[in-house]
Amino acid sequence: MVGAWTATGLAVALVYPFLPKGTLVTAVVFDLFVLATLVAVLAGIRRNRPVNSLGWYVFATGIGFRLAGDITYEIHRQVLHEAPFPSPADGFYLSAYPLLVVGSLLLTGSRRGRDLAGLLDAAIVATGLSLVWWVSAIGPIAANASIPMVQRLLGAAYPACDMLLLVVVARMLTRSGRPSVGLSLLTAGTTALLISDVFFQLVIIHAPELEGLVACGWILANVGWGAAALHPSAGRTVPVRPAQPWLGRRRLALLAASTLLVPTLLFVQGAARGAHQLNWLAIGIGAVVLFLLVLARMSGFVNQVQRQAQQLEDLAMRDDLTGLPNRRLFEERLAAAVLTGSPQVAMLDLNGFKDVNDRFGHAVGDRLLAVVAERLAGRLRGDDLVARMGGDEFAVLVATATPAEMAAIVDRLTASLRKPVEVAGHELLVGASVGVADSTGTDDPYEVLRRADVAMYAAKEHGGTRHRRYAPEMDERAGEEARLGAELRTALDTGQFRLVYQPIVSLPDGRIVSVEALIRWDHPDRGFVSPAEFIPVAEQNGLIVELGAWILRTACAQAMVWRNSLGDAAPERVSVNVSARQLAEPGFTELVASVLAWTGLGAQNLIVEVTETAVFGGGQAVQAVKDLHELGVRIALDDFGTGHSSLGLLQTVPVDVLKVDKSFVDNITMAGRHAVIATALIQVSNGLGLQAVAEGVETAEQATELHRLGYRLAQGYHFGKPVPEPDFRGAAVTIVA
Repeated sequence: MVGAWTATGLAVALVYPFLPKGTLVTAVVFDLFVLATLVAVLAGIRRNRPVNSLGWYVFATGIGFRLAGDITYEIHRQVLHEAPFPSPADGFYLSAYPLLVVGSLLLTGSRRGRDLAGLLDAAIVATGLSLVWWVSAIGPIAANASIPMVQRLLGAAYPACDMLLLVVVARMLTRSGRPSVGLSLLTAGTTALLISDVFFQLVIIHAPELEGLVACGWILANVGWGAAALHPSAGRTVPVRPAQPWLGRRRLALLAASTLLVPTLLFVQGAARGAHQLNWLAIGIGAVVLFLLVLARMSGFVNQVQRQAQQLEDLAMRDDLTGLPNRRLFEERLAAAVLTGSPQVAMLDLNGFKDVNDRFGHAVGDRLLAVVAERLAGRLRGDDLVARMGGDEFAVLVATATPAEMAAIVDRLTASLRKPVEVAGHELLVGASVGVADSTGTDDPYEVLRRADVAMYAAKEHGGTRHRRYAPEMDERAGEEARLGAELRTALDTGQFRLVYQPIVSLPDGRIVSVEALIRWDHPDRGFVSPAEFIPVAEQNGLIVELGAWILRTACAQAMVWRNSLGDAAPERVSVNVSARQLAEPGFTELVASVLAWTGLGAQNLIVEVTETAVFGGGQAVQAVKDLHELGVRIALDDFGTGHSSLGLLQTVPVDVLKVDKSFVDNITMAGRHAVIATALIQVSNGLGLQAVAEGVETAEQATELHRLGYRLAQGYHFGKPVPEPDFRGAAVTIVA
């Protein structure tokens, strides 16, 4: 029906200019089409049953008044053979404009008042254009003393009504959100009416013979209105989405052009009439109104940005899962408390949480953490702070308390955890190992946290049934693992970790094609701490999740630095090792995606290295690997051949790269089982379309033999040790003479 109506209307608009001007036939054709428009709008209301029917009925009434004006005018011209001005037709015409304006505003949803920014934008555009229209049309008519006062007022009323239409069109065009088809058609029709009215003001004075072309514009306005009412989208509500706080380029250009109309008018009128004949009152009022509107728009923009900045800051200080403050906020509050008093800190680590995750899955574990957080927060005093530090660790900050009061607080906290937690039909029992420390003898907040960690590990070693308060002798008798666990957090917070990168080269030319990121710990007292010592501890206490995220961010950012500074000489890919604990963490794939987006590194330029043992058990770890692969990240199976059912994993885990373990490379130059296995592995790799990287290459003889067997990628001390900045532009290592 919409298509038939539109086609008919366009046909009438094309034929109308060729009809005899000023004849009864022409008048009947025009008035019949306006009547058809009114019928189409009413039929659309009846058919689509719009929620906002009031707006459509008001709009239809406006069309009816225009029809009454057309009929009255033609009676005077065709029957009475006169063209009085003013006449009753003018009353109908002028009454139609407010109805069309109100109906349009009702249909665009402006009465809801939720789009203040959009309304201000519309007001700025309408004010700028209305100023031009006032200076060029309304003002001259109203000031022409040769015209009788009634005719002057009536003559100025028509362009004034066009100003109302201008406001409506500006509102429709600057309305936030994507408009429906019906609203777009309504906007097109009203725009056609406005343009036709503007041209009529010019044509009636300078070229009356073009009146028929102007009438085509009025016909097109009726086409748009009828199609808008008949379209099915007219029956749906028009959503109003608040304007965004930022300004797009198009909208900013539109607003800038509207505000520049004031100085443009000054220049044009000054050049044409001279400075003494400027319409200074109208231009001055327009300038003040535009200034106030722009000020209001910018004020709303600034306020919105400030609110969003505050929201972002709040989000950055909160844990997504539990809603508690996170480590960053806790450390800030602790640092302030250390400077002003002697705060107490309790560190809690849940007992048996890993078993809950392994048995029931991470969804149940997450719900358990949320319940624990709620219980802990409910047992504190008003000024105390509880935060989730990561994994299953929580911390409590008490600004002022005696040791006895702190003990009572800890007892309340642990008592709250003794009640079973019901999650997904399971009754879960969890306890907590609690370590307590204060700031005696130090103003370093990280030292206070370290002490609480040491005490917490001491409590865990004693079964976690009661809390332990830190004492200096704990540092001496605490186990190596406990000390490392306590110091890992301090190391991460104070920047003791760094990354080095070992080249992965192509054979036989030895050109660096990628690098593997490896973590190093330079302890201020211990010196170099091997990853073999601290990585298992980080795995156990859950810090590997945060540590792994830091490694990922740092490595990807460094890869982009090399790509931007070295160009084609930069390594094509960077490899990052990922632990089983990281793969099991909910949202790990989203973390990788966000890091790639933040750094700008392509997914195809990142290799995630996983061990066979990390994915052997299947479940969440394998799903995470699959999700990463779908993201475009390449997957490498590290230490291949030393784990569980290596060949079987290739059927269940999406793999791009096999890293052949060093144990098969050490004796590659000797005839024996290792050479046979290395040969079989490269054949398997080639057969499956995978890349094989030989690890641990230490001599030129090994590299030559690997190349002879078919290996085209290798890694080891022979090509370069792990360093912060490999020599990407240095001479390649010659493998084959």
